[in-house]
Amino acid sequence: MRFILFLLINFIFLYAQGLIETIPETVKYDKAKAELGKLLFFDTEFSLDKKISCASCHNPAQGWADKRKVSIGSYGRKGDIQSPTVLNAGFNFRQFWNGRAKNLKDQIKGPVENTHEMGISKKGVIEILNSSEYYKKLFKKAYHTDKITFGMYADAIAEFEKALITPDCKFDLYLKGKAKLTKKEEEGYILFKKYGCITCHNGINIGGNSFQKMGVIFPIKDCTKDRYSVTHNSLDKCVYKVPTLRNIALTAPYFHDARTYSLYEAVQIMAYHNLGFKLSKSDAEKIVIFLKTLTGKTPAIMREEK
Repeated sequence: MRFILFLLINFIFLYAQGLIETIPETVKYDKAKAELGKLLFFDTEFSLDKKISCASCHNPAQGWADKRKVSIGSYGRKGDIQSPTVLNAGFNFRQFWNGRAKNLKDQIKGPVENTHEMGISKKGVIEILNSSEYYKKLFKKAYHTDKITFGMYADAIAEFEKALITPDCKFDLYLKGKAKLTKKEEEGYILFKKYGCITCHNGINIGGNSFQKMGVIFPIKDCTKDRYSVTHNSLDKCVYKVPTLRNIALTAPYFHDARTYSLYEAVQIMAYHNLGFKLSKSDAEKIVIFLKTLTGKTPAIMREEK
């Protein structure tokens, strides 16, 4: 099994150039809807205890993820899986660790109604919005209607999240020929390809574009909310959407079960479970140095004044 895996890795290494795409400097989105979605994203009014917003579990100061192992919802109720970053989430082919939501708008329905998160019903959201002269005015401007629906609420937040892109990280600039990597950064990138990390972490989001099994060689024990929980296909046990590596230095802890806060350990954990061996300290450190080149700019929508 390991021999076949190495043959595959070496084959991929030969053709790995170009597997990672740069993030565009801008994306198209509806400005009025996105600015409205920005307000909704940070508003705690849409939770059962009026203390939780989307930003509570996708904190801008924590890479738009959550430094806690699991997020804390209304009335202190604990979740059961680590909150991934929403940065660049618009580039993911599915949403949530197990991909149960087909897009950003679909994803927003989950936390709103989950009793361990915001814990409020769609009906509750609609009642709050339609009783607010402030929001009615903003929705009128964005959606040209006097009657606000839950679909509009989800659409506005999705439009804001679509704008949360982080272009021009050092590695993107390198790919564009506008920056040079240091010797160790470049060596880390070569090792990233050599060990086959790029097999799963590729594309524009360096992940987020496929489902893969965690524990191909040595199985993991905690497979909470894996792809199997959606499909009930035994082949999907311990299978998750591959997380993005963009801004990975900002989004600890790592993995669906938040098993480590150390990026170095995260690299070693993946090598052990999916390659079947431990990397040398030097190689793991160089890969970490490369991963730190993936931190991009703050999204423009968070830098712009209204």
